[in-house]
Amino acid sequence: MRVLLSTYGSRGDVEPIVALAVQLQALGAEVRMCAPPDDEFIELLAREGVQLVPFDRPWRSWERPPTAEERGQRVTDFIAAQYETVAATAAGCDMIVATAMSQFVGPSVAEKLGIPYRYALFSPGVLDGLDGQGFNELFGEPINTHRASIDLRPVGDVGKFMFTARPLLAADPILGPWRASQSFDAMQTGAWILPDERPLPAELLTFLDAGEQPVYAGFGSMRTVCEDTARAAIGAIRAHDHRVLVGRGWAGLDLIDDQDDCFVIGEVNQQELFERVAAVVHHGGAGTTVTAARAGAPQVVVPQGGDQIYWAGRATELGIGAAHDGPAPTVQSLSAVLGTALSPQTRARATAVAAEIRIDGAKRAAELLLAGDAAERP
Repeated sequence: MRVLLSTYGSRGDVEPIVALAVQLQALGAEVRMCAPPDDEFIELLAREGVQLVPFDRPWRSWERPPTAEERGQRVTDFIAAQYETVAATAAGCDMIVATAMSQFVGPSVAEKLGIPYRYALFSPGVLDGLDGQGFNELFGEPINTHRASIDLRPVGDVGKFMFTARPLLAADPILGPWRASQSFDAMQTGAWILPDERPLPAELLTFLDAGEQPVYAGFGSMRTVCEDTARAAIGAIRAHDHRVLVGRGWAGLDLIDDQDDCFVIGEVNQQELFERVAAVVHHGGAGTTVTAARAGAPQVVVPQGGDQIYWAGRATELGIGAAHDGPAPTVQSLSAVLGTALSPQTRARATAVAAEIRIDGAKRAAELLLAGDAAERP
């Protein structure tokens, strides 16, 4: 069985697919993976022994998220950045599994080749559309314009075209439970978690061992997060008499002074790190949310948009953290929700939920795909 995995997005869109690739290969499948050629993704796939077929354009080259008026053109640009690579790499494959922005090209390539296509979701909230708009309205024109250019008929139901009627839901059933839908029947496997065995850097270990548990504040691949947010996070954490770990992230966040209660880190093993912090302040990406939940770390989610709003709500509903209202916190506003996260009640609840998080989602998905239970011809 030859499987093509295709993803075009940030770390949260790449790492879970690598987890699936590892499990597919362990079961004997031959895997090729199309992904952005950003340095950290090249390193990640090489470390895990997954064959990378890079797109020409790195994900970081997209300077900012599109405005509502720019969405149609951005979809056209995403299609242009991926289609030829996916079409060429899919030759000889028996199945395509796509996620993130590969939703715009994966199903058309599969239809051209007459092979099964599946889509993987990392959040059930993705199926709700965007800003109250449906998928036909959001993406119909650029998708059908491209399909006409490759001699395929237009699609009438863009949601079913991109996601299929039965997408794979790679989210933990405790954190992101599937709720019945008239349009989709998702197959929930659990989150696709890639085990990380890397040791923490020596300097970080020295900081961790030098005092009480710090609070981590980082916003992953959110490049629009500004210095004011870092300043607010550091101020709020200090207001609760905790030391601070700042995740540099794609926004390049840094310390605001030279006090020794703060330490800045780059890309590290968060699975191990989050077991050693008092709380995690983050943007609400699916991967960060499940990593913090597995570690039993209380969370403060400062959602920047998209499905991060969903994960902020879930952290609050489950009692494992608190959600900040809006993407731009002040010291006062963040301090208020951080107080909830640092309470003994939230810590106890986070510890209890951590024991219920399943870790076999990628293996289960790989078994389903290779057994044919998740295969669906376009």
